[in-house]
Amino acid sequence: MTYHSWLECIRGCGNRYSIYDVIYHCEDCGGLLDVEHDVEALKDRTAEEWKALFDGRTRTNEWPYGSGVWGKKEWVLPQVANDNVVSMYEGHTNCFWAERLGEQIDVPDLWVKQSGNSHTGSFKDLGMTVLVSVVNQMLADGKPIRAVACASTGDTSAALAAYAAAADIPAVILLPRGKVSTAQLVQPIANGALVLALDTDFDGCMAVVEQLTKDPTIYLANSMNSLRIEGQKTVGIEIVQQFDWEVPDWIVIPAGNLGNVSALGRGLLLMRDLGLIDRLPRIACAQAANANPLYLSYKTDFEEYRTVTAQKTAATAIQIGAPVSYERAVKVLKAFDGVVEQATEDELANAAARADRVGLYCGPQTGVALAALLKLVQRGKIQSDDRVVVISTAHGLKFTRFKVDYHEEQLEGVASRHANPPINLPPDLDAVNAAINQALH
Repeated sequence: MTYHSWLECIRGCGNRYSIYDVIYHCEDCGGLLDVEHDVEALKDRTAEEWKALFDGRTRTNEWPYGSGVWGKKEWVLPQVANDNVVSMYEGHTNCFWAERLGEQIDVPDLWVKQSGNSHTGSFKDLGMTVLVSVVNQMLADGKPIRAVACASTGDTSAALAAYAAAADIPAVILLPRGKVSTAQLVQPIANGALVLALDTDFDGCMAVVEQLTKDPTIYLANSMNSLRIEGQKTVGIEIVQQFDWEVPDWIVIPAGNLGNVSALGRGLLLMRDLGLIDRLPRIACAQAANANPLYLSYKTDFEEYRTVTAQKTAATAIQIGAPVSYERAVKVLKAFDGVVEQATEDELANAAARADRVGLYCGPQTGVALAALLKLVQRGKIQSDDRVVVISTAHGLKFTRFKVDYHEEQLEGVASRHANPPINLPPDLDAVNAAINQALH
Protein backbone atom coordinates (compact mmCIF):
# COMPACT_ATOMS: atom_id res chain seq x y z
CA MET A 1 0.00 0.00 0.00
CA THR A 2 1.26 3.51 -0.87
CA TYR A 3 0.58 6.05 1.84
CA HIS A 4 0.26 9.77 1.19
CA SER A 5 0.15 13.04 3.14
CA TRP A 6 -0.40 16.68 2.20
CA LEU A 7 -0.89 20.15 3.71
CA GLU A 8 -4.44 21.36 4.30
CA CYS A 9 -5.98 24.51 5.77
CA ILE A 10 -7.07 24.03 9.40
CA ARG A 11 -10.13 26.25 8.88
CA GLY A 12 -11.86 23.71 6.66
CA CYS A 13 -11.80 25.60 3.37
CA GLY A 14 -10.42 22.50 1.64
CA ASN A 15 -7.28 23.97 0.09
CA ARG A 16 -4.48 21.44 -0.24
CA TYR A 17 -0.77 21.83 -0.92
CA SER A 18 2.24 19.55 -1.29
CA ILE A 19 4.40 19.00 1.79
CA TYR A 20 7.25 20.25 -0.42
CA ASP A 21 5.57 23.60 -1.12
CA VAL A 22 7.20 26.54 0.65
CA ILE A 23 3.97 27.72 2.25
CA TYR A 24 2.81 28.27 5.83
CA HIS A 25 -0.71 29.73 5.48
CA CYS A 26 -3.74 29.06 3.31
CA GLU A 27 -3.54 31.32 0.27
CA ASP A 28 -7.29 32.08 0.47
CA CYS A 29 -8.18 32.56 4.16
CA GLY A 30 -4.78 32.89 5.82
CA GLY A 31 -5.35 29.94 8.14
CA LEU A 32 -2.51 27.75 9.32
CA LEU A 33 -1.92 24.43 7.59
CA ASP A 34 -1.86 20.92 9.00
CA VAL A 35 -0.42 17.76 7.53
CA GLU A 36 -3.28 15.41 6.69
CA HIS A 37 -3.13 11.71 5.87
CA ASP A 38 -5.14 9.29 3.77
CA VAL A 39 -6.70 7.60 6.78
CA GLU A 40 -8.63 5.14 4.61
CA ALA A 41 -5.35 3.89 3.15
CA LEU A 42 -3.88 3.56 6.64
CA LYS A 43 -6.81 1.30 7.54
CA ASP A 44 -5.32 -1.39 5.30
CA ARG A 45 -3.64 -2.56 8.49
CA THR A 46 -5.67 -3.48 11.55
CA ALA A 47 -5.05 -1.81 14.88
CA GLU A 48 -3.26 -4.92 16.12
CA GLU A 49 -1.05 -4.99 13.03
CA TRP A 50 -0.04 -1.34 13.58
CA LYS A 51 0.79 -2.08 17.21
CA ALA A 52 2.89 -5.08 16.25
CA LEU A 53 4.71 -3.09 13.56
CA PHE A 54 5.54 -0.21 15.89
CA ASP A 55 6.53 -2.49 18.76
CA GLY A 56 8.77 -4.49 16.44
CA ARG A 57 10.61 -1.36 15.31
CA THR A 58 11.37 -0.14 18.82
CA ARG A 59 15.15 0.17 19.15
CA THR A 60 15.83 -1.47 15.82
CA ASN A 61 19.02 -0.60 13.92
CA GLU A 62 17.20 -0.65 10.57
CA TRP A 63 17.39 2.89 9.20
CA PRO A 64 15.47 5.04 9.97
CA TYR A 65 12.97 3.01 11.98
CA GLY A 66 14.92 2.97 15.25
CA SER A 67 13.87 6.57 15.79
CA GLY A 68 10.79 7.07 17.92
CA VAL A 69 9.49 9.36 15.17
CA TRP A 70 10.50 7.46 12.03
CA GLY A 71 9.46 4.15 13.55
CA LYS A 72 5.98 5.55 12.83
CA LYS A 73 6.94 6.88 9.39
CA GLU A 74 3.67 5.84 7.73
CA TRP A 75 1.81 8.09 10.17
CA VAL A 76 4.25 11.00 9.92
CA LEU A 77 5.54 11.68 6.40
CA PRO A 78 5.54 8.46 4.38
CA GLN A 79 6.77 9.99 1.11
CA VAL A 80 10.15 11.20 2.38
CA ALA A 81 12.87 8.90 1.04
CA ASN A 82 14.68 7.00 3.78
CA ASP A 83 18.03 8.18 2.44
CA ASN A 84 17.00 11.79 3.02
CA VAL A 85 15.85 11.32 6.60
CA VAL A 86 17.96 13.30 9.10
CA SER A 87 17.65 11.54 12.45
CA MET A 88 19.51 11.41 15.75
CA TYR A 89 17.53 8.52 17.23
CA GLU A 90 15.07 10.93 18.82
CA GLY A 91 12.13 9.71 20.86
CA HIS A 92 11.92 6.60 23.04
CA THR A 93 12.27 8.84 26.10
CA ASN A 94 11.35 7.20 29.38
CA CYS A 95 8.33 7.69 31.56
CA PHE A 96 9.55 8.25 35.11
CA TRP A 97 7.23 6.83 37.75
CA ALA A 98 7.12 9.72 40.23
CA GLU A 99 5.93 7.38 42.96
CA ARG A 100 7.06 9.43 45.98
CA LEU A 101 5.70 12.71 44.61
CA GLY A 102 2.47 10.95 43.67
CA GLU A 103 2.07 9.64 47.22
CA GLN A 104 2.66 13.13 48.62
CA ILE A 105 -0.11 14.68 46.51
CA ASP A 106 -2.44 11.62 46.60
CA VAL A 107 -2.04 10.69 42.93
CA PRO A 108 0.02 7.47 43.18
CA ASP A 109 -0.22 6.67 39.46
CA LEU A 110 1.84 9.73 38.50
CA TRP A 111 4.38 9.65 35.67
CA VAL A 112 6.70 12.20 34.08
CA LYS A 113 7.47 11.77 30.38
CA GLN A 114 11.14 12.75 30.12
CA SER A 115 11.09 14.34 26.67
CA GLY A 116 14.22 16.29 27.55
CA ASN A 117 16.25 13.07 27.48
CA SER A 118 16.92 13.65 23.80
CA HIS A 119 19.88 14.65 21.63
CA THR A 120 19.57 18.41 22.16
CA GLY A 121 17.77 18.14 25.48
CA SER A 122 14.16 18.91 24.53
CA PHE A 123 11.05 17.56 22.82
CA LYS A 124 11.75 19.90 19.89
CA ASP A 125 13.94 17.16 18.40
CA LEU A 126 10.77 15.20 17.58
CA GLY A 127 9.57 17.90 15.22
CA MET A 128 12.90 19.09 13.89
CA THR A 129 13.88 15.69 12.51
CA VAL A 130 10.78 15.85 10.29
CA LEU A 131 11.22 19.44 9.13
CA VAL A 132 14.92 19.12 8.33
CA SER A 133 14.32 15.79 6.57
CA VAL A 134 11.76 17.46 4.29
CA VAL A 135 14.20 20.28 3.53
CA ASN A 136 16.85 17.65 2.80
CA GLN A 137 14.43 15.97 0.39
CA MET A 138 13.61 19.33 -1.23
CA LEU A 139 17.30 20.06 -1.76
CA ALA A 140 17.81 16.60 -3.25
CA ASP A 141 14.95 17.37 -5.64
CA GLY A 142 16.58 20.63 -6.72
CA LYS A 143 14.60 23.19 -4.67
CA PRO A 144 16.64 26.40 -4.13
CA ILE A 145 16.70 26.52 -0.32
CA ARG A 146 19.60 28.66 1.01
CA ALA A 147 18.95 28.23 4.73
CA VAL A 148 16.47 27.28 7.42
CA ALA A 149 15.55 29.93 10.01
CA CYS A 150 13.69 30.22 13.29
CA ALA A 151 12.89 32.54 16.14
CA SER A 152 13.47 30.86 19.46
CA THR A 153 13.60 31.14 23.22
CA GLY A 154 16.24 28.41 23.22
CA ASP A 155 15.07 24.85 22.59
CA THR A 156 13.92 25.31 18.98
CA SER A 157 17.21 26.94 18.06
CA ALA A 158 19.21 24.12 19.62
CA ALA A 159 17.26 21.47 17.74
CA LEU A 160 17.34 23.32 14.42
CA ALA A 161 21.06 24.02 14.64
CA ALA A 162 21.94 20.40 15.44
CA TYR A 163 19.80 18.78 12.76
CA ALA A 164 20.78 21.35 10.15
CA ALA A 165 24.44 20.78 10.96
CA ALA A 166 24.00 17.03 10.57
CA ALA A 167 22.45 17.62 7.13
CA ASP A 168 24.97 20.34 6.14
CA ILE A 169 22.19 22.91 5.73
CA PRO A 170 22.85 26.54 6.86
CA ALA A 171 20.75 27.63 9.88
CA VAL A 172 19.80 31.17 10.93
CA ILE A 173 18.71 31.67 14.54
CA LEU A 174 16.94 34.77 15.93
CA LEU A 175 17.06 34.97 19.73
CA PRO A 176 15.85 37.63 22.19
CA ARG A 177 19.10 39.10 23.56
CA GLY A 178 19.65 38.44 27.24
CA LYS A 179 16.51 36.32 27.62
CA VAL A 180 17.94 32.86 26.88
CA SER A 181 19.94 30.70 29.28
CA THR A 182 23.67 30.30 28.62
CA ALA A 183 23.22 26.57 28.04
CA GLN A 184 20.59 27.23 25.39
CA LEU A 185 22.54 30.06 23.75
CA VAL A 186 25.71 28.03 23.34
CA GLN A 187 24.02 25.06 21.62
CA PRO A 188 23.33 26.76 18.24
CA ILE A 189 26.64 28.60 18.48
CA ALA A 190 28.50 25.31 18.92
CA ASN A 191 26.63 23.71 16.01
CA GLY A 192 27.73 26.49 13.63
CA ALA A 193 24.43 28.33 13.16
CA LEU A 194 24.31 32.05 12.39
CA VAL A 195 22.98 33.37 15.71
CA LEU A 196 21.41 36.84 15.72
CA ALA A 197 20.53 38.26 19.17
CA LEU A 198 17.82 40.88 18.75
CA ASP A 199 16.88 43.59 21.26
CA THR A 200 13.32 42.34 21.69
CA ASP A 201 11.36 39.42 23.14
CA PHE A 202 10.36 36.16 21.46
CA ASP A 203 7.28 37.69 19.86
CA GLY A 204 9.46 40.41 18.34
CA CYS A 205 11.86 37.79 16.97
CA MET A 206 8.91 35.86 15.57
CA ALA A 207 7.64 38.95 13.74
CA VAL A 208 11.06 39.43 12.12
CA VAL A 209 11.46 35.79 11.09
CA GLU A 210 8.00 35.79 9.51
CA GLN A 211 9.10 38.69 7.33
CA LEU A 212 12.47 37.10 6.64
CA THR A 213 10.97 33.83 5.44
CA LYS A 214 8.79 35.53 2.86
CA ASP A 215 11.93 34.91 0.83
CA PRO A 216 11.17 31.35 -0.40
CA THR A 217 14.85 30.41 -0.28
CA ILE A 218 14.87 30.81 3.52
CA TYR A 219 12.67 28.12 5.02
CA LEU A 220 10.71 28.74 8.24
CA ALA A 221 11.39 26.24 11.03
CA ASN A 222 9.02 27.50 13.74
CA SER A 223 5.93 25.52 14.75
CA MET A 224 3.86 27.72 12.45
CA ASN A 225 5.29 25.21 9.99
CA SER A 226 3.06 22.15 10.31
CA LEU A 227 5.88 19.71 9.56
CA ARG A 228 7.16 20.23 13.10
CA ILE A 229 3.77 19.24 14.49
CA GLU A 230 3.91 15.90 12.67
CA GLY A 231 7.04 14.82 14.49
CA GLN A 232 5.91 16.18 17.83
CA LYS A 233 2.62 14.28 17.64
CA THR A 234 4.50 11.02 18.24
CA VAL A 235 4.91 11.90 21.95
CA GLY A 236 1.27 11.04 22.63
CA ILE A 237 1.48 7.84 20.61
CA GLU A 238 4.65 6.88 22.46
CA ILE A 239 3.09 7.50 25.87
CA VAL A 240 0.21 5.15 25.09
CA GLN A 241 2.60 2.57 23.64
CA GLN A 242 4.71 2.68 26.82
CA PHE A 243 1.63 1.75 28.85
CA ASP A 244 0.98 -1.32 26.66
CA TRP A 245 -1.45 0.69 24.52
CA GLU A 246 -3.57 1.83 27.46
CA VAL A 247 -4.64 5.48 27.56
CA PRO A 248 -3.84 7.55 30.68
CA ASP A 249 -6.62 9.59 32.24
CA TRP A 250 -4.78 12.92 32.07
CA ILE A 251 -1.81 14.38 30.21
CA VAL A 252 -0.46 17.66 31.59
CA ILE A 253 1.71 19.75 29.27
CA PRO A 254 3.35 23.18 29.53
CA ALA A 255 2.05 25.56 26.87
CA GLY A 256 3.75 28.50 25.17
CA ASN A 257 3.52 28.80 21.40
CA LEU A 258 0.93 25.98 21.59
CA GLY A 259 2.39 23.74 18.90
CA ASN A 260 3.05 21.04 21.49
CA VAL A 261 -0.55 20.63 22.67
CA SER A 262 -1.72 20.74 19.04
CA ALA A 263 0.71 17.94 18.20
CA LEU A 264 -0.22 15.88 21.24
CA GLY A 265 -3.87 15.93 20.22
CA ARG A 266 -3.20 15.05 16.60
CA GLY A 267 -1.31 11.89 17.48
CA LEU A 268 -3.97 10.65 19.87
CA LEU A 269 -6.82 11.43 17.49
CA LEU A 270 -5.13 9.45 14.72
CA MET A 271 -4.76 6.49 17.09
CA ARG A 272 -8.47 6.66 17.83
CA ASP A 273 -9.42 6.96 14.15
CA LEU A 274 -7.37 3.85 13.34
CA GLY A 275 -8.83 1.87 16.23
CA LEU A 276 -5.72 1.56 18.40
CA ILE A 277 -7.51 3.27 21.30
CA ASP A 278 -11.20 3.63 22.10
CA ARG A 279 -11.06 6.69 24.36
CA LEU A 280 -9.12 9.93 24.68
CA PRO A 281 -7.30 11.26 27.74
CA ARG A 282 -8.11 14.67 29.12
CA ILE A 283 -5.46 17.31 28.47
CA ALA A 284 -4.40 20.04 30.86
CA CYS A 285 -2.39 22.94 29.44
CA ALA A 286 -0.19 24.80 31.91
CA GLN A 287 0.88 28.41 31.38
CA ALA A 288 3.08 30.76 33.36
CA ALA A 289 0.93 33.47 34.92
CA ASN A 290 3.27 36.04 33.37
CA ALA A 291 2.56 34.76 29.84
CA ASN A 292 -0.98 33.40 29.87
CA PRO A 293 -3.06 34.29 26.79
CA LEU A 294 -4.48 30.77 26.46
CA TYR A 295 -5.47 30.70 30.14
CA LEU A 296 -7.24 34.05 29.85
CA SER A 297 -9.11 32.83 26.78
CA TYR A 298 -10.05 29.58 28.53
CA LYS A 299 -11.61 31.60 31.35
CA THR A 300 -14.07 32.95 28.75
CA ASP A 301 -14.74 29.46 27.32
CA PHE A 302 -12.58 30.56 24.37
CA GLU A 303 -15.14 33.18 23.39
CA GLU A 304 -12.54 35.93 23.73
CA TYR A 305 -8.89 35.91 22.79
CA ARG A 306 -6.25 38.57 22.87
CA THR A 307 -2.50 38.44 22.82
CA VAL A 308 -0.62 39.75 25.85
CA THR A 309 2.75 41.32 26.40
CA ALA A 310 4.60 38.46 28.05
CA GLN A 311 6.24 39.45 31.33
CA LYS A 312 9.50 38.04 32.64
CA THR A 313 9.22 34.46 33.83
CA ALA A 314 11.72 31.80 34.82
CA ALA A 315 9.89 29.58 32.30
CA THR A 316 11.60 31.36 29.41
CA ALA A 317 10.68 28.74 26.82
CA ILE A 318 6.98 29.59 27.24
CA GLN A 319 7.39 33.35 27.74
CA ILE A 320 5.19 33.96 24.71
CA GLY A 321 2.31 36.39 24.52
CA ALA A 322 1.18 35.82 20.93
CA PRO A 323 1.15 32.04 20.32
CA VAL A 324 0.96 31.17 16.64
CA SER A 325 -0.87 27.85 17.16
CA TYR A 326 -3.75 29.24 19.24
CA GLU A 327 -6.44 28.06 16.79
CA ARG A 328 -4.95 24.58 16.64
CA ALA A 329 -4.73 24.36 20.42
CA VAL A 330 -8.33 25.40 21.00
CA LYS A 331 -9.56 22.70 18.60
CA VAL A 332 -7.59 20.10 20.54
CA LEU A 333 -8.72 21.28 23.96
CA LYS A 334 -12.36 21.17 22.90
CA ALA A 335 -11.94 17.66 21.48
CA PHE A 336 -10.26 16.40 24.66
CA ASP A 337 -12.45 18.15 27.25
CA GLY A 338 -9.30 20.02 28.14
CA VAL A 339 -8.53 22.56 30.83
CA VAL A 340 -5.99 25.35 31.18
CA GLU A 341 -4.29 26.35 34.43
CA GLN A 342 -1.60 28.89 35.27
CA ALA A 343 1.30 29.03 37.73
CA THR A 344 2.97 31.97 39.42
CA GLU A 345 6.75 32.25 39.67
CA ASP A 346 6.63 31.08 43.28
CA GLU A 347 4.43 28.12 42.41
CA LEU A 348 6.46 26.92 39.42
CA ALA A 349 9.83 27.24 41.15
CA ASN A 350 8.74 25.38 44.27
CA ALA A 351 6.94 22.68 42.27
CA ALA A 352 10.13 22.03 40.29
CA ALA A 353 12.23 21.91 43.46
CA ARG A 354 9.76 19.59 45.18
CA ALA A 355 9.92 17.19 42.24
CA ASP A 356 13.72 17.33 42.31
CA ARG A 357 13.63 16.08 45.90
CA VAL A 358 12.12 12.78 44.67
CA GLY A 359 14.74 12.18 41.99
CA LEU A 360 13.69 14.35 39.05
CA TYR A 361 15.63 17.35 37.73
CA CYS A 362 13.00 19.70 36.42
CA GLY A 363 13.35 22.83 34.36
CA PRO A 364 11.00 25.76 34.99
CA GLN A 365 8.58 24.76 32.20
CA THR A 366 8.09 21.38 33.84
CA GLY A 367 7.65 23.29 37.10
CA VAL A 368 4.73 25.11 35.49
CA ALA A 369 3.11 21.79 34.55
CA LEU A 370 3.66 20.32 38.02
CA ALA A 371 2.28 23.43 39.72
CA ALA A 372 -0.81 23.24 37.51
CA LEU A 373 -1.17 19.56 38.39
CA LEU A 374 -1.12 20.38 42.11
CA LYS A 375 -3.85 22.99 41.66
CA LEU A 376 -6.03 20.59 39.67
CA VAL A 377 -5.62 17.90 42.33
CA GLN A 378 -6.44 20.34 45.12
CA ARG A 379 -9.62 21.40 43.32
CA GLY A 380 -10.68 17.79 42.80
CA LYS A 381 -10.47 18.04 39.02
CA ILE A 382 -7.84 15.28 38.95
CA GLN A 383 -8.80 12.33 41.19
CA SER A 384 -6.55 10.11 43.28
CA ASP A 385 -7.24 7.04 41.14
CA ASP A 386 -6.37 8.79 37.85
CA ARG A 387 -3.30 7.84 35.86
CA VAL A 388 -1.57 11.14 35.11
CA VAL A 389 1.36 11.79 32.76
CA VAL A 390 3.17 15.12 33.00
CA ILE A 391 5.26 15.95 29.95
CA SER A 392 8.67 17.36 30.82
CA THR A 393 9.61 19.25 27.68
CA ALA A 394 13.30 19.96 28.32
CA HIS A 395 16.18 18.73 30.45
CA GLY A 396 16.81 20.58 33.71
CA LEU A 397 20.51 20.95 32.87
CA LYS A 398 19.52 23.67 30.40
CA PHE A 399 18.42 25.82 33.34
CA THR A 400 21.32 25.62 35.78
CA ARG A 401 21.12 29.33 36.67
CA PHE A 402 17.46 28.88 37.60
CA LYS A 403 18.45 26.02 39.91
CA VAL A 404 21.36 27.87 41.51
CA ASP A 405 19.31 31.01 42.09
CA TYR A 406 16.51 28.97 43.66
CA HIS A 407 18.78 27.27 46.18
CA GLU A 408 20.60 30.53 46.92
CA GLU A 409 17.16 32.14 47.40
CA GLN A 410 17.82 34.72 44.70
CA LEU A 411 14.74 34.24 42.50
CA GLU A 412 12.56 37.33 42.46
CA GLY A 413 9.09 36.73 43.87
CA VAL A 414 9.95 33.22 45.07
CA ALA A 415 10.12 31.94 48.64
CA SER A 416 12.43 28.93 48.22
CA ARG A 417 10.69 26.41 50.47
CA HIS A 418 12.95 23.54 49.39
CA ALA A 419 16.27 25.39 49.27
CA ASN A 420 19.25 23.10 49.87
CA PRO A 421 22.44 25.17 49.64
CA PRO A 422 25.86 23.58 50.30
CA ILE A 423 27.30 23.89 53.82
CA ASN A 424 30.79 25.32 53.90
CA LEU A 425 33.07 23.62 56.46
CA PRO A 426 36.73 23.38 57.37
CA PRO A 427 38.50 20.07 56.52
CA ASP A 428 37.77 18.70 59.98
CA LEU A 429 36.14 15.33 60.78
CA ASP A 430 34.34 16.66 63.85
CA ALA A 431 32.79 19.50 61.82
CA VAL A 432 31.73 17.03 59.12
CA ASN A 433 30.18 14.65 61.65
CA ALA A 434 28.40 17.50 63.41
CA ALA A 435 26.84 18.63 60.11
CA ILE A 436 25.77 15.07 59.28
CA ASN A 437 24.27 14.49 62.71
CA GLN A 438 22.34 17.74 62.55
CA ALA A 439 20.97 16.87 59.09
CA LEU A 440 20.02 13.32 60.03
CA HIS A 441 18.63 13.94 63.50
